[in-house]
Amino acid sequence: MRMRAIADTGTGTAAGHEPDLRHHGDAEVRAADGAEGANGSDPTAPADPNRPTGPTDPTPLTDLAVNVRAGTPPAWLKAEIAASLDGLAAYPDGRAARRAVAARHALPVERVLLTSGAAEAFVLLARAVRAKRPVVVHPQFTEPEAALRDAGHTVERVLLTERDGFRLDADAIPSDADLVVVGNPTNPTSVLHPAETLASLARPGRTLVVDEAFMDAVPGERAALAGRTDLPGLVVLRSLTKTWGLAGLRIGYVLAAPDLIADLAGAQPLWPVSSPALAAARACTTPAALAEAAAAAEEIAADRAHLLARLGEFPTLRAVGPAEAPFVLIRLPDAMTVRAGLRARGFAVRRGDTFPGLGPDWLRLAVRDRATTDRLVTALAEVLGAAAS
Repeated sequence: MRMRAIADTGTGTAAGHEPDLRHHGDAEVRAADGAEGANGSDPTAPADPNRPTGPTDPTPLTDLAVNVRAGTPPAWLKAEIAASLDGLAAYPDGRAARRAVAARHALPVERVLLTSGAAEAFVLLARAVRAKRPVVVHPQFTEPEAALRDAGHTVERVLLTERDGFRLDADAIPSDADLVVVGNPTNPTSVLHPAETLASLARPGRTLVVDEAFMDAVPGERAALAGRTDLPGLVVLRSLTKTWGLAGLRIGYVLAAPDLIADLAGAQPLWPVSSPALAAARACTTPAALAEAAAAAEEIAADRAHLLARLGEFPTLRAVGPAEAPFVLIRLPDAMTVRAGLRARGFAVRRGDTFPGLGPDWLRLAVRDRATTDRLVTALAEVLGAAAS
C-alpha cells in the first residue's frame, strides 16, 4: 500500500495546531517550582497549560518520559569520568576520542566530528549546509527542525501516518529536496526503517541526515548506516547519552564525508567538548563497552516485549508496532487526562502532541524493567477505570 504523506511548510500539522518544538521529555519530570518554562529549561518560555503538575507531587516520580537507559551511567564509566577530572587544568584534546570513535565504526578520523551531544550537531548542520529545500520527516525528534528554523531555513515537513504504521516510503520525499532529515529508529514512533529504504534517498547534491541516536539500543544495530562511505551526502548522527546515561555530560558525534566534517568543525566554537565528555567517548567505544551495550539492547528488547504485551490488555489503547527502540508510542482516548492521572500515581510519561503529525491522544512510554512495567499497568488500570466510572 502506498504510504500517504502530508507535505507541510510548518504552519500546521495533522493535529490542527503548531507543536512546541522545544518541548522535551525532561520537562515531564521536573518539579513544579516555577523555575522553568514549558520546555523544562527556559524560564522565559510560556507556561504549558496541559502540564499535569501541582504544588507538590504525591510520590517520587518514576521516569517514563525520558529515554535514557535506567541505572546509568555504570560504575566503571563514572570512574573513567572521575579520573579525567585531574586533567581539567588543561584544554580539552579530542584527538584520542576521535580516533576511538573512528575505530569503532572502521572509518578514517577525517570522517568523524565530536559534538556536545547530537543537539549541537543539528545546529551545526543547520548553519553549515546551504539547502534550498530542506525536508524533515515527522513525527520525529523536533530539534532538527527547530535548529533549521533558527538558522533561517524554511522547512518542509513530510508527515508519516498512523494508517501506514509511520513507515517511510522513499517516494514521499520530494525529488528536489536537497536536505532530508530522518530518525532511525524514530523518536517517538519507535519505528525502524529498513537500511535500504534510507539508502535509496541518498543522491548527489542532497545531504541525507540520519539520526541514529537510539541505534545502539537495537539488537545487532540492524538497519544502521553508520560506517557507510558509499552513499553520497550521507550524514549519520550518534549519541552516547541514551545508552550510557550521559545526558548531563553532552557527548555525541557526526559521521560524514571529510569536506562536510571540516565545514561543521569550522562552525563549532573552540573546545566544544569537555575533557570528561571526551573521556566518556573513549570509554564507551571500547570492545568491553560495546559488548555491554549489545547485551543491554537484548535486555531492552525483552522488556519492551513485556511492556507491549501488558499494554495489549487494554482494549482502548493502541501501541505503534513493531516497536524497535527503547520506548513505545501509544494512542488512547483523553490521553492528557490519563497522563495527569499517571503522574498523580507516581509516573511521568511523555506527551505526544508536541511532535508534528501527532495530537493530544498520544503518549510515549520509555521501556523499563518488568517490575516497573507491572506497576505502570496497575496505575493505568486505575486511571482508565476512574475515567470510565
